[in-house]
Amino acid sequence: MERIQSALAKARAARDRKMQVANPGAKTQAESGPWQDLAEIRLDPKVLERNRVVAHHPGQSAASFDLMRTNLIRALRTNGWSRVAITSPTQGCGKSTVALNLALSLARMADTRVLLVELDLRHPSMLSLMGLPPNQDFAGMLASGRLDYGQIRRVGPHLAFAVNSRPLESPAELLSAARTADMIDEIEAKLRPDVVIFDMSPMLANDDAIAFLDQVDCALMVAAADETTVTEVDRCGKDLAKRTQVLGVVLNKCRHMEQEESRAYPE
Repeated sequence: MERIQSALAKARAARDRKMQVANPGAKTQAESGPWQDLAEIRLDPKVLERNRVVAHHPGQSAASFDLMRTNLIRALRTNGWSRVAITSPTQGCGKSTVALNLALSLARMADTRVLLVELDLRHPSMLSLMGLPPNQDFAGMLASGRLDYGQIRRVGPHLAFAVNSRPLESPAELLSAARTADMIDEIEAKLRPDVVIFDMSPMLANDDAIAFLDQVDCALMVAAADETTVTEVDRCGKDLAKRTQVLGVVLNKCRHMEQEESRAYPE
């Protein structure tokens, strides 16, 4: 554990130095324009709720996500982290829904800017969950090597998202490329979000998530109640722990719980 913590600290420090050199006035710029200049859109609450996205406003439905965000933000602030990967052992665990709900819950906190980046590039679903037209191609922008902030949209004052309309067949090469890491560093340096959430591919399905995990500070695993096996959780947890700090497991699709959709179990 100490070795992982040390490696994470060194990686984070290296990223910070790199961004400061490239953008010495980045924080001032973020306060005076770049975040606010992102194209703003509105989400339809009825569409969100139909897709089990419930954390856009406070209430009983959002309670479990609000608890999750409080535990997460405490861990991030304690360690000086900002980047969180959300993954699952297999497809169908609801990790993208959890990621979007968590982002919306965090964005309701005062003075907390959240950037949600969709990197499950084989199965992009964020636009569908939000009920938006298929008109964004963040992965295509990464592949082109040219930054285009038109591919990042903003919802209200505190949430921005970078998502995709079409799937990629073999995204691991793109995710592992040094140029991709550099572009995400530059985006973070300019927009200065407090939290960056990466919706990653399932760990046991392919090597896509593994290709990118060295770029994050920590990770949450989403498992589906009555679907994900103990063996799958164990394998996924071990693979994650080799590459980043695992904050815990989110048990999703708890149908026997009347008052909540998800529950986080810290490790």
